[in-house]
Amino acid sequence: MSNLAKVAKARAEDSVDTLLARRNALMGPNAPLLYESPLYLTEGRGVWLFDDKGRRYLDAYNNVPHVGHSHPAVVEAVTKQLGMLNTHSRYVSKVVLDYHEQLLSIVDLPQARGVLTCTGSESNELALRMARHITGHAGIIVTDYTYHGNTAAVAELSTAFDVNPTGLPNYIRAIRAPALPPKVQRGEGSPTEETLKAAYLKEVKDAIAYFDSHGIGVAAILLDPIFSTDGLPDVVPGFVKEAVELVHQAGGLYIADEVQPGLGRCGETWWGYQLHDAQPDIITLGKPLGNGYPVAGLIGRAEIVDRFRSEVMYFNTFGATPVACAAGSAVLQVIERENLIDNARETGSLMLRKLSELTSKHDCIGDVRGKGLFIGVELVEKGGRYEPDSKMAKRVIEGMRNEGVLISKIGKYDNVLKIRPPMPFTAEHVTQFVDSMDLVLSNLR
Repeated sequence: MSNLAKVAKARAEDSVDTLLARRNALMGPNAPLLYESPLYLTEGRGVWLFDDKGRRYLDAYNNVPHVGHSHPAVVEAVTKQLGMLNTHSRYVSKVVLDYHEQLLSIVDLPQARGVLTCTGSESNELALRMARHITGHAGIIVTDYTYHGNTAAVAELSTAFDVNPTGLPNYIRAIRAPALPPKVQRGEGSPTEETLKAAYLKEVKDAIAYFDSHGIGVAAILLDPIFSTDGLPDVVPGFVKEAVELVHQAGGLYIADEVQPGLGRCGETWWGYQLHDAQPDIITLGKPLGNGYPVAGLIGRAEIVDRFRSEVMYFNTFGATPVACAAGSAVLQVIERENLIDNARETGSLMLRKLSELTSKHDCIGDVRGKGLFIGVELVEKGGRYEPDSKMAKRVIEGMRNEGVLISKIGKYDNVLKIRPPMPFTAEHVTQFVDSMDLVLSNLR
């Protein structure tokens, strides 16, 4: 028996425990896994995931399968193109050009250009390269608990991870996410929106002044328009628009990271940046584009992309392949054909309302907020104190998993439940989700 045949036989006989042992031996014991008792998933269909025992789980977390796990239209498009041709992007391809036209048609950047990559990390790194090359500056402004990828260039400004034990380098400045207070803390005695906006904008001004005083200059402000990893806060009105204006006045660019909010997830528009009336110079895109096939990229103003392309050699072997573009095209067609942006708005509104109703029953819920099918439930300590409760968040996530529902957490204190399901989520799924949440919280009293 060959070595490959022996490995295949071993695979067929593996239990979850032996798989975990193999995983630790092959990938190392510190490779990340979710849950205290990790899931062994074998199949996905629509909003459902199935484990090795056939138990199904309602997926309310994963945004990679944007139009649903194993969507038939995406599977068919990828399979058909893979059986015909798949090459790199230095040949002419109608499939590639068709997808670029479709993608550029849903942004409102005049004379836009597209550059495809494979991951959101690559897209953000390329956007930083463009911004620094075009402006001649190096400084980047980000929020103080954000994630933009895991290459060296973007990991050092992904402030949600402790990648800089000695602090941020002098060409990166972090500002607070422009959050409104939780709803229960608003009203008489709380700061006004204008007061908050002025305070947050001062941090932007201070960052620009710091770069200027050190001869660095500001190249860009890089924002997730809905501040996902920061905890999905309700954003101070007008902040993003005025912050971008300050950066533009200083000679920098606005990069909108749409990996999480993009492709209609917010339920009102195709893109998160459109919520703020602030047009980006570069939009970065990632995992939802291909519904599981690695498709990512950026869209930039023509003068930026054209100049960069003329002065810097950039090539990505697996970016803009015919198969990648076939997958991306199928995703866009499904979103429109199945009215998934409208669904995100309507179903997300229902979920927001139903989860908000739980606040009167469970005093550990400090706030419920979000846009479309991206919702955060902030958990706080009981007894009237508004203190983050990360331990409760972890227990709820485990409890929901035991009830057959998958979620995660975000925020500086790991206390905001992250609810970000595939876009075909329906009212029926909302009912199951909210009932499960109610039960789990009741059991944890």
